Amino acid sequence: MGAQKGKDLLLKVDTTGGGSFSTVVGLRTRTIAFNAATVEITDSESAGRWRELLAGAGVRRASITGTGIFKDAASDAAVRDIFFAGDIRDWQVIVPDFGTIEAPFQVTALEYAGEHAGEVTYSMALESAGALSFSAA
Repeated sequence: MGAQKGKDLLLKVDTTGGGSFSTVVGLRTRTIAFNAATVEITDSESAGRWRELLAGAGVRRASITGTGIFKDAASDAAVRDIFFAGDIRDWQVIVPDFGTIEAPFQVTALEYAGEHAGEVTYSMALESAGALSFSAA
């Protein structure tokens, strides 16, 4: 994957649960992170006393964060409603020339901020709540 424009990385949510995805508008920064916990199985007979891990045994998770401005009332209301209801919805992260990651996520943080002479901004964090799927571009 070559260099890409950051603005082309899109975050979309299924606002109704019906399978139709809408872009969360106004995001200026977006990050997705994948993590896997390890399960150590080292014992006294491990070669050279080197740590050994059990393949495929740890819990995997994904986190998404984003910061920006809400450009319309609909996207603001959709994310806010999902957060306050504690709903788990399907989200998509579209990475140009890489592919689309889709999974259920829960909005775990929603923050609003503003400066006296500036716009209101928001930050949000999502945590995976199920298996991820990946479709190559």
